[in-house]
Amino acid sequence: MATTLAESGIRVYTVRPMPTPLEPKLGRILHIALPIVVSNASYTAMLFIDRLFLSRVGKHELAAAMSGGLTAFVLFSFFIGLIGYTSALVAQYYGAGRHEMCTRAGTQALYLALAGYPILLAFVPVIGHIFALTGQDPALKAPATVYAQTLLFGGIFTLIRTALSSFFVGIGRTRITMVANIFGTLVTIPLNYVLIFGHFGLPALGIEGAALGTIGGGFSACALLLAYYLKEVTRAPYEVERVMLLVPETMGRLLRFGTPAGVEPLLNWCAFNIFVQVMYSYGAETAAASTIAFNFDIVAFVPMMGLSVAATTVVGQHLGAKDLAGAVRSTTLMLRMGGAYALVMMVLFLIGADLLVRIFAAGFADPGDRIADMAATMLRLLTLYTLANALKLVLSGALRAAGDTRWMMCVSVAIHWAMAVGVILLVHAAKVDPYAAWLTLVAMNIAHVFSAWYRYRTGKWKRIRLIDS
Repeated sequence: MATTLAESGIRVYTVRPMPTPLEPKLGRILHIALPIVVSNASYTAMLFIDRLFLSRVGKHELAAAMSGGLTAFVLFSFFIGLIGYTSALVAQYYGAGRHEMCTRAGTQALYLALAGYPILLAFVPVIGHIFALTGQDPALKAPATVYAQTLLFGGIFTLIRTALSSFFVGIGRTRITMVANIFGTLVTIPLNYVLIFGHFGLPALGIEGAALGTIGGGFSACALLLAYYLKEVTRAPYEVERVMLLVPETMGRLLRFGTPAGVEPLLNWCAFNIFVQVMYSYGAETAAASTIAFNFDIVAFVPMMGLSVAATTVVGQHLGAKDLAGAVRSTTLMLRMGGAYALVMMVLFLIGADLLVRIFAAGFADPGDRIADMAATMLRLLTLYTLANALKLVLSGALRAAGDTRWMMCVSVAIHWAMAVGVILLVHAAKVDPYAAWLTLVAMNIAHVFSAWYRYRTGKWKRIRLIDS
């Protein structure tokens, strides 16, 4: 807060205490990581309950939510990766004590969010043709198209929320993103319930209501984050003149390192979407079983993505402070955390698969429990890569923090597309059963973690300069 001294004309600022020195300790990592994990867990809860509601509408709507939502996310993923890379840039500036550049980087991210929205809208008219190319049952294609198109219309809130969250994650203020995302979830769940089933005089909109409710929650979280952001950048140490200034040098740095970070998830999620659509080509029962298995896999995966984001923040701050040893020790600690969480989830899925899948299967007709039995088997097979997934996400987050994005992009994309081509050949040429096709996903994730570990062990990431010294 500034006080003007009339006698001298000097502006005096009361600056908040600076953060404690960066230390590779479990307590500090948890302080940053836990809010991100909780934030992602709230998003997982929203998806889980949303699809639980839709399972009460019908198995086609349940499967279409997975298919349509994933297809929309594929289109989002490039911008989420590119804009989200702001957190690595902000983290290094924060570690270097250059707080004004944290704000500048956040502003460039907002401009990228605004630029990306028209591109998303351009896909709205054609997205139905994407589902037609996969040969899906028309009963799945129609609701999936509606769901995806509606999410794309509300995509501006996703992009702006990514930009604002990246600023707070980079400076380690992860509780703010947690509060905003929990708030968004608390808005989404009752809104979805009202819009899906039709209450308080509103018509039952089914899957379209689910998408509209998700957009409503995204808007709520976005508005809260914006309020926090405007408050933060108008006071020291992040206050700057002309806060919305376009800085070509910073934008160029973000595009240089962030573009591979955007291309990688775009192509990877596209390959994964091919895997899902091919699995859906087995028919409605396999599609429903796959969706149920993935709904529980998300319970393990999304919180671990939070740990990946935390790795980018913590390692990035150490690298900005030129503390390589601290970056390595922090990565090791987070690998142990991710491994412990993964082992718990593996035990849960192995022991409780039959009980868990019936939470969804109870909502629609399932003669002979065929869908439930298939989903339980698929869920147990997914435990073969749960540990690999956790370790891969932490290692990828650490490498991303250093700016090592191009090598991981090339290798990761190659592995994912090998899976996509493999599952197409197995299903359409070799005519294998769904379980054999399912194992291509397991093989991909195991190969991915070994590639990430190899790259990390080479130490080449230590020589990359993301920001100027």
